[in-house]
Amino acid sequence: MARYTGPVCRLCRAEQKKLFLKGARCRSDKCAMNQKRGLPGKDPKGRTGKRTEYGMQLREKQKIKRIYNMLESQFHLFFERALRLPGVTGDNLIALLESRLDNVVYRMRFAASRAQARQLVLHGHILVNGKKVDIPSYQVRKGSVVSVKEKSRKLVCILDALSEVSKSGVVPWVELDIDAQKGTYVAVPARADVTDLADIKEQLVVELYSK
Repeated sequence: MARYTGPVCRLCRAEQKKLFLKGARCRSDKCAMNQKRGLPGKDPKGRTGKRTEYGMQLREKQKIKRIYNMLESQFHLFFERALRLPGVTGDNLIALLESRLDNVVYRMRFAASRAQARQLVLHGHILVNGKKVDIPSYQVRKGSVVSVKEKSRKLVCILDALSEVSKSGVVPWVELDIDAQKGTYVAVPARADVTDLADIKEQLVVELYSK
């Protein structure tokens, strides 16, 4: 399966926004955004002019796509699904992305980043309602129980990620049992509940794909 394998800090610099792609490093002084590094490329100052309407729409799409660790073709498929659902397309898109198994694993703090969560899913460390699911894009339904396989519960990366729960907690649409290393996806979040994406304008993505 195709995936981005380049330096992820470069992506944050390109968007001039913390995308939290490297877990704990993003919260440390080593983060490229904390060091106030500029745009990547040979001539970053040559690309800081006023953006066109298309440019703003494109950048919002790139931010969301990179936050959720997706490539273009898969992201577009999610948009098409959101478009067919009743309600506001932008809100539907965020709800579908939040329901991806790799994202739910990340939200339950079994992984320090969505990329790490994707790896855990692909390697068969995650169960949904007691059954192994190794598809990162699998849509978790309301009420589903997501857990770490018993043989995987001593993995250092999982234990390290769970140790952060006391500092940052978990989002309100999941319930977590740290000792049992399992959680329940209690509800599909409303757009207003996804506060870490408060500055993302998904409507611009809708406008971009509607052209």
